[in-house]
Amino acid sequence: MTTSNRIARFFFPLLLVLPFAATAVADAQKSQWSNEDASRIASEVQKQLLRLTNYSVFDSLHFGLRGGVVTLGGYASRPTLKDDAARVVKKIEGVTEVDNQIEVLPNSPNDDRIRMAVYTNIYRQPALRKYTSNFPNAALTPSIPRAAGGITWDPPLGYHAIHIIVKNGNVILAGVVNSESDSIIAQMQANSTPGVFGVENQLIVPGPQKKKEK
Repeated sequence: MTTSNRIARFFFPLLLVLPFAATAVADAQKSQWSNEDASRIASEVQKQLLRLTNYSVFDSLHFGLRGGVVTLGGYASRPTLKDDAARVVKKIEGVTEVDNQIEVLPNSPNDDRIRMAVYTNIYRQPALRKYTSNFPNAALTPSIPRAAGGITWDPPLGYHAIHIIVKNGNVILAGVVNSESDSIIAQMQANSTPGVFGVENQLIVPGPQKKKEK
C-alpha cells in the first residue's frame, strides 16, 4: 500500500473527520476539484454510509476520495451492504465513479458462532461496556432469526465502538477506543474465544488534541 493510499483511507464507525478532510483537500489541489468540493463529498459519503441500516458491528467500511472518484473498501458480513453502500454513494452530487472494493465475508456457520462468542466476550467485559449502548443487554439472547440463520442476519443493534470482523476463523478488531489498555483488553478477550485462529488488532487510540495557539 502506498503512502497516499494509506492516508486516504477513512474508517467507520470512526468519525475522524479532520484527518480525512486534510487528505481530500490535498487531493483536490492536484485536480480541478476545489477544497470545498472535496470536503463536501467526503462529508456526504461519510453521512450516507453511516445511515445504512444494514451496517452492523460485524462490518467495517472505509473510503478514499480522489476528485469525483470514491473508492469503497472494508468488509461486509452481508452482500446487501456492499451493494447498498455503492448505491447511496453513486447518488451523491459530484461523485463521478464508485470503485467498490468492499469484500463480502464468507457465509460460514462457524464464523457466525465466533462472531457471537467474540461479541459477548468483548462487550460483557466490565472495562469495555462503555463502548456499546446495549449494556447491560450485551449477552445475545436467542431469537427466531438467530436460530434459523445465525447472528450475521440478526446482528445486535445500537452503538458499538469496537467492530468485529470474522473471516475463516480469523478476527479483525476495528474502531476507536479511549486507551491502549482498552485496546489490549479487547484483543485478549477476542484471543481467548474458542475457535479463533488469530486476532488482528486495528483499534485506534486517538492522540491528545493539540491546543489552538492564541
